[in-house]
Formats: sequence, C-alpha cells, structure tokens
Amino acid sequence: MSNIFKGSPYRRPNDVEAGSSRSAYSEDEDRELSPDPFYIPSTKNAPIDRLRRWRQAALVLNASRRFRYTLDLKKEEEKKQILRKIRAHAQAIRAAYLFKQAGEQVNGTKIPPRVPGSDFSVGPEQLASVSRDHNFNTLLEYGGVNGLAESLKTNLEKGIPGDDSDLLKRRNAFGSNTYPQKKGRSFWRFVWEACQDLTLMILVVAAVASLALGIKTEGIKEGWYDGGSIAFAVLLVIVVTAISDYKQSLQFQKLDEEKRNIHLEVVRGGRRVEISIYDIVVGDVVPLNIGDQVPADGILISGHSLAIDESSMTGESDIVHKDAKQPFLMSGCKVADGSGTMLVTGVGINTEWGLLMSNLSEDNGEETPLQVRLNGVATFIGFVGLSVAFAVLIILLVRYFTGHTEDPNGRKEFVAGKTSVGRAVDGAIKILTVAVTIVVVAVPEGLPLAVTLTLAYSMKKMMADKALKLSCRCADFLLVRPWVLQQQFAVTRLMTVVEAYAGGRKIDPPDSSSELPDTLTSLLIESIAVNANGSVFTPEGGAVEVSGSPTEKAILNWGIKLGMDFDAVRSCSSILNVFPFNSEKKRGGVAIRLPDGKVRIHWKGAAEIVLAACTSYLDSNGETVAMDEEKVAFFEKAIETMASGSLRCVAIAYRSYESEKVPTNEEELARWAVPEDDLVFLAVVGIKDPCRPSVKESVQLCQKAGVKVRMVTGDNLKTARAIALECGILSSDADASESSLIEGKVFRSLTDSQREEVAEKLSVMGRSSPNDKLLLVQALRRRGHVVAVTGDGTNDAPALHEADIGLAMGIQGTEVAKESSDIIILDDNFASVVKVVRWGRSVYANIQKFIQFQLTVNVAALVINVVAAVSSGDVPLNAVQLLWVNLIMDTLGALALATEPPTDHLMHRPPVGRREPLITNIMWRNLLIQAVYQVTVLLILNFDGKKILHLEHQSSEHATREKNTLIFNAFVLCQIFNEFNARKPDEVNIFRGLSKNYLFIGIVAITVILQAVIVEFLGKFAKTVQLSWQLWLVSVAIGFISWPLALIGKFIPVPEKPVSKFFSRIVKRRRKESSQKHGESNAAS
Repeated sequence: MSNIFKGSPYRRPNDVEAGSSRSAYSEDEDRELSPDPFYIPSTKNAPIDRLRRWRQAALVLNASRRFRYTLDLKKEEEKKQILRKIRAHAQAIRAAYLFKQAGEQVNGTKIPPRVPGSDFSVGPEQLASVSRDHNFNTLLEYGGVNGLAESLKTNLEKGIPGDDSDLLKRRNAFGSNTYPQKKGRSFWRFVWEACQDLTLMILVVAAVASLALGIKTEGIKEGWYDGGSIAFAVLLVIVVTAISDYKQSLQFQKLDEEKRNIHLEVVRGGRRVEISIYDIVVGDVVPLNIGDQVPADGILISGHSLAIDESSMTGESDIVHKDAKQPFLMSGCKVADGSGTMLVTGVGINTEWGLLMSNLSEDNGEETPLQVRLNGVATFIGFVGLSVAFAVLIILLVRYFTGHTEDPNGRKEFVAGKTSVGRAVDGAIKILTVAVTIVVVAVPEGLPLAVTLTLAYSMKKMMADKALKLSCRCADFLLVRPWVLQQQFAVTRLMTVVEAYAGGRKIDPPDSSSELPDTLTSLLIESIAVNANGSVFTPEGGAVEVSGSPTEKAILNWGIKLGMDFDAVRSCSSILNVFPFNSEKKRGGVAIRLPDGKVRIHWKGAAEIVLAACTSYLDSNGETVAMDEEKVAFFEKAIETMASGSLRCVAIAYRSYESEKVPTNEEELARWAVPEDDLVFLAVVGIKDPCRPSVKESVQLCQKAGVKVRMVTGDNLKTARAIALECGILSSDADASESSLIEGKVFRSLTDSQREEVAEKLSVMGRSSPNDKLLLVQALRRRGHVVAVTGDGTNDAPALHEADIGLAMGIQGTEVAKESSDIIILDDNFASVVKVVRWGRSVYANIQKFIQFQLTVNVAALVINVVAAVSSGDVPLNAVQLLWVNLIMDTLGALALATEPPTDHLMHRPPVGRREPLITNIMWRNLLIQAVYQVTVLLILNFDGKKILHLEHQSSEHATREKNTLIFNAFVLCQIFNEFNARKPDEVNIFRGLSKNYLFIGIVAITVILQAVIVEFLGKFAKTVQLSWQLWLVSVAIGFISWPLALIGKFIPVPEKPVSKFFSRIVKRRRKESSQKHGESNAAS
C-alpha cells in the first residue's frame, strides 16, 4: 500500500511545507508564451523563474506599493529555510531524548516524576516525553494508551466529560490548542512603505529645496507656501495610501483566521460533538477518517488500515502506517487512508506543528494572472508617462533658460547674466516638480491596488454568500468560460431510505420489520451497526442523534426503524479488521468475531458491484438460498428501477468465515485481505438524494452565462442520468444520448485524443473513479477550456488541484479536499457556486471599470500639460493639484469602483477568453470620447480662457490664477462625473444600483467636499483663487456634459475584434514581409 501513496496526492502540491509541483503548469505552455513576460496562464505552481521574470520586466517606482499582495519570492525562500531548521531542531531534540533515555535505562532511572498537586497525575513535560519524542518505551511504562488515558481521566469509549469546569482544568494544566501568531504589519510599517515611492521622495526633496529658497527670498511669512503645499500634498497621499493598505491587510488577516479555523468531531460525554480545532484539549478522543487533518499530537487508540501523510512535518513524501507499535500521531499531518481514534496528548505550542506555525508569519502574497497582466498595463502606461514627463522637463527647462517664459506681469523669468542663481535654481526646481508630478499621475502604481481592493471586498461579501475564497488567483478564471465538473452535492443532505428489497422481495414500507424474518432482521441490524463509519447517541429522554456522512445517516436511521440498538449490537462483537470504503472498489467491509468465536464479514457498497459478489441470498423465511439467474435478474431490475427514479442504490451482504483461517498475529491481521467473494445477499436499499429547489434554476443560469455544467459521480449511470435530468444538467431525454453519457471505466480506456473528443460532448459520467475526474480535467484543459471542479473527498484532491478553480464542500468536505481547493462552498449548495461565478465576473468587471476611469485621467492630464508646456512654457495643473488628482484617481477611485456589487447583467454577458485584452473596444470607445472632450474643453479654456471669462480687465496674475483654477476645478469635476460613467461601461443606465452602493456615494461626496475646500479655502497651498458661483456652475456644466456624451457614445458600434489584435496582425505582417525580403536577398547573393 505504501507504493500507492508514494508522492502523496493527498497533500496540497503547492504547500510550502510539502514542496511544490508543476503538475498544473505546462512546460510547453511556458515555452509557447515565453515572449510575453506579463502573460502567465496560471500562477498555480508557476515556476519561480517565470514569476521573477515578470517582476524584472515591470517598470516600478515603488516596489512595496506595486508588488504588495503578490508572492514575495525572497520571503518564500526564507520560509523554506525556517521549515528546514525547525524540522532539524525537532529531530535533534528527539535524538537527544533517545540518547538520554538509553543512559537512564543503563542507570536504572525511571520515567519522569508525576506532577504533585495537579488535577491530573501526568503533566505536559511527561506527555512530551511520550508523544513529541515518539518514546514507545515511556508509553509502555505509563501503561500504554489505557494507562495514559487513566492518568488524563479520559474514558476511551465515551471521551472526557466535556463540561466547562473540566475543560478549564485541562487548559490550565496542559494549555490550549493555539499558538502565538506573529503580529501583522503595523500601520506605521505601511506609512514607511508608502514613503518609499521614488516619485514622492523626489517631490519631498523638491519641496524642501523650494521651502528653503522661498523662505530665503520671500521671508518665512510668505515663502513657505510653495514648498509647504507640496510637502502637505505628499503627506496626504502617503497617509491615505497607508490607511487603505492597512485596512486591506486587516481584511486578509481576518480571512486567514477563518481559513485556519477547522471544525471537527470529538467524543465527549459519550456523544460526538463538532467543535473548533482551537477548542481541543488534552484528553480528548478524536475520530479520524480519510482526508482529516490530525488536530493535535496524540496516541492511536485503535485504527484500521490507518495511513498518515507526514510530509508536512518530516518533508518526506512516504506514507506512514499507524498501529499499536507505531501509535504516535503528529499535529498537522493528514489521514491518507483508513480510519481510527486518537487520544490527544499535546496541544498548541507543545506540538511540533504549533512550534512550526508560530515561527511562520502568514504571507498573503499570491499573485494572480490578472495582477501580472495589470502590471504589464501599468508598465506600458508608465513608459509613456515617463517619456512625456521627460519631454515636458526638457521643453520647460529650454524655454526657461532661453528666456521664452514670462512671469504673470509679462517680464521674462530668466535673463542670462541678470537673474540670480537662487532665483534660477528656484525656477528649475518648480519645473522639475511639475515634471515629477506628471510622473506621479502617469505611472499608475495604484492599478494593482484595484485588484487588491476588489479581491478583499469580494472575499468579504462571498463569505456572506457561503463561499470562502482561499486563493486569489481563482477570481481570474471565474470570468472565463469554465466547465464546472460537479460532484453530486447539490442536495438537502436529508437523505432517507425510501425503497428496500430484502428476502427476495420488495419491502413496503421499507422500514417494516414485521415483513422480514427474524434471522434476516438480526443480520441486517448487525451489518448496519458494525459496518458503519457514523455513530448513534441516545440521550436520556431526548431524540436519537445520528452522525456520519449523509448516506451513512440514512442507513443508520433505517436500521433504527428496524429496531437497532447501536451500542448494544456493537458491544456484542469485536472488530478484527476493517476495509474502509474505497472509491475504486466502491464498497467497504468489516470482519468481526462474535462472542461464540464465530467470524462474520459484512460488506456494503454500490448495489450492482456487491450483488455481483453474491452467490446466495436470504429468502423470506430467513433461509440461505443459492442465487439463480432469475433472482439475479430480479435484483438487477430492482436496482435499475430505483436508479431510474434518481435513488442512490446501496446493497448489504455478509458471509461467515472459518475462525481458524483468521490471522492471530497483529501484523498479519493488519495485512489480511478481508474476503470479498462468496457473499450472502441481505438487502438493497434506495436512498433519496433530493435536489434543492434552487439547483435547477442555478444550473440554467450557469448555462445562460456560457458555463457548461457536467456531472461526475460514483453512482451508477442510470441514477446519475435521472439526477442530471432532475437538476437541469440534461434538459430532456433527447439530450441523454450515448455521446453525453459515459461510464468511468469506458472513459479511462480511451486514448488521450479520444478522451478530448468525448470530453467536449460529455454531460454525465457515472461510476467514475477519482482518476477519471482527473483525466477529464486534463482533457478539457488541453482543449483550452477553463475548468472548475467541485469535490468533497480526499480522492478528489488531485482533480481539485489540477483544475483552474477547485471548489471544496465546507460541510462534507475533508481537510485534504479543502486544502487542495481555491474556494470552499460553506453550505454545500450548487447555488453558491453560481454566486461565486457572479463574484468572479464582478472582480474582473470592477477592475475594467477602474482601468477605463484611470486611463481617461492619464490621457487627459498628460495631453493638457504637454500641449500647454510646449506652446506657452507653463502648465495649467501644478504639482499640488496633480497630486490631488492622483489621490482621486489611485486610491479613492479604486475604492469607489472596486467595490461595486455584482449584478444579474454580468451573468448575461458572454464569457471572456483567456487571452482577450483587458481593455476592450467598448472601453477604448468610452475612454477616447471622454478624454478628447476633456482635452478639447480644457485646452480651449487654457488658451482663450481669459477672453471667454472676460478676465482681460483684471490683473494678469489674478486672471491667470482664476483661469487655471477653473481648469483645475472643471478637470476634477469631469473625473467625478466620469466616475459614474465608469460604473456601467456597456449599459445605458449608469445609475442602476447606485442607491445601494453607499461607499461609492460616500467617496464621491467626500471628493466633492474636499475639492470645494481646496478651491475656496486652501488657495495659498494649491495656487487657486475663490471662484464665483457662476464659475462653479460652469465647472459643473463642463463635468455634466460627460453624461449625455457617454450616453450618445454607447450607441456608436464597435468591432468585435479587439484593436490590439488588429495592430498585432499589422506588426506580424510587416515582420513576415521583412523576413521574406531578407530571405530573397540572401538567396540572390
């Protein structure tokens, strides 16, 4: 069995602790797309070199701001080094204890003394000498697991009492199952990171120089305004940026705590109760099943084929089998196979896992393909902005030092040989300040901030929609056309047995024990009780409590109705060996020894598979009768009828076994293959697995949105077909053709090319194995599809990891499945998957809105300043004003547009292709209309503003200031009005849903108020003058015109083919022509 688990598919391949894998990242894909560093189809296990390459290609002026919430490659390497050190440290401690123990045995030293004055006769140090050091001899000296349980006042069958006083005593004595987490970055750390922006640093230096020169030339009373205003504006940008980043950091921390808060079952007071992993105490009895995470250090009480993946702690991928000789379980490891129960002996910081986690700070960095592409967009815009700023700097310096610029009174600002050095330096500093400020506006360091904001916002809201997003990258893929491979999970989970066949006939009603012979009833009750992974608890005077999987609970409830006393039946026999339910063989079995020494083997599983292993059955008289062809046909027909009615069919069978053939040695018994042939058929039941009313509607909504939903299930094909028809995956019997239905064994027998062909048409796969789902995912991805997979079991982990989006079930999902997924569906409802798709599309749409808004500001601000600088040697928008525009654009704009909630309109849009450009033709149309309008109006005001506004009779300085103030005011109000346009790039009604978006309304209101304050009261800082109410109306009118303009623009048709493809085709054609000419010239020579 160790070979099966070698390389452990049960751990998440991209876990830092477990090492990385490139299974989801194709090397061919890497080579094919390598020319573009900003196109990474999937960051899921992308090579480090590929991730480093796009960082090196990005134009960055503030790395801490641009690369926040992306993977810190340096920290990743440091984390691995810490892990290696902690593992080596733990192994060294263990070796030292073993060496010490050997010396103590020579000297006749006994085990550590027990703790006096304690509620328990054993303390944390003594437990550590047993569990953390894997000291088997010390365990024996304590009396084994039974003696240790007695010292901890634990009943191995019923667990601890679990009352508040008992739990408090245990936490005081042994600690809680928590560990000291590293504190997150403080607010001042974010302030420091915001200060590291190169452009802001240059502006601060310029402000200091301007401050010194101003005070020197004009005195401290008037001379500090220029430098002080720039310094204040820079400080405002830094503080607002730091506050925004700090809030997002807290949001991610909160989500991380939610992710770590695993819920599991423990046995307390004789019943199974669900608690948080943080509430586990020493002495707890914890049931373990395949896929679970070991929640604390402990000792195995009993186990059946229990295999543990310890790679997260040891770094080695081999699976370790646990038994009475190897009973030590380490916190943080995963159950790879089998089942068992453990006694908790160490919690929190007293475990290696706690030590490890307390030394690792959670890194929220994980770039998404969308973030990488946005950095590419930001780099392109940055190059353009830098070029423009450099051109403006050169033009203004040349004009200044050649005497082509004049002050407000018409005098030349610089005259060679006459202008003082101080005044010349002051003039040059002002020019440099303007150029640097253009860079601040032009280089959109805040573009990736939009991703952070919208992801954090969507994560918070998705929690309310019963979806916990663990990975940011999944949002990128939810907007593309995903194929959702749906595990059969969209049910109420109140499964019940509605039909039963036993004694060779149908039992109606199915729980009527009077219709069954006593022998058959007794065997059925025994089989249900002993071959169960769930439990039944009957409180005094209360209703019976049944726990386990939905199928287990349905069968146990059926057994109770037949008269089963769960505890009494289980106590009448001892378990020899267990064959846990296997998704490959689709059945599970148990071998028991009865009080009289007889051995029975009980099997339960997929009806047609168990039936095929039966050679006889119990008839209506309780007699064993040979299974003839007629009876086989009868049961097969019964299974087919129930399956066609969308019932899940489970068969129960048993056989007697010679006790002398059962191995007596414990090791041989553990390896004993439980016989699975020559069975006696007892019964087959049909379990109703009803779909929720919302499922059909959700499936139809997915299909309208271009999302193809496919069912992959372990149920037989007829059951799967009936359920697919019921929930709308198959719309009619006509759709249920052979091409859309397939069995797992048929699918896996096909070649790769055949599987790709079948996968395109496939709707339902029945009797599938975990590997079939993985093969289907790979086939669809090779075809270029984006694939989302839902799953709940450990065996779903490889497919969940391989898929672009893995969605695990929050209620029934195992911890292994959850760790391999990107999103957890908290209510196990398919309707929540649809909400996830809506949020994924919303993230992408919000980012596009912000890009459209920001590029409009970029284009308008750059063109206005460049044209004005070239023509007149002065710019209408000064440094302080541009910094305020930058704040509106980067932080406040991102906050307003990135938090738009999803709408139904998003689900009616066609899916977006993997390589479709971020800036669509519709966005280009909207952007250019607004930018051209703003540039035209504001340049007219710049050149003819004095005449239009009748300012010729005022002083030149005041007229220029009033004109520039109007330009600044109108420009900002244009952006505010355009923010509304950006909300709905492709809809006529830009106000739809506005009344529900309080954050957007609040940000716009704050922006307007601050703008009024800057213009009316901070004139000395911003170089503005107070505007009359008439000019305020003019400003509002200029901004307002953008609304009808945007409305008219939406009726202008745009080509479907992206503009970028048109230009790339021209470039490719020219390259081809040049290469042909080059080839011809070579041939001629």
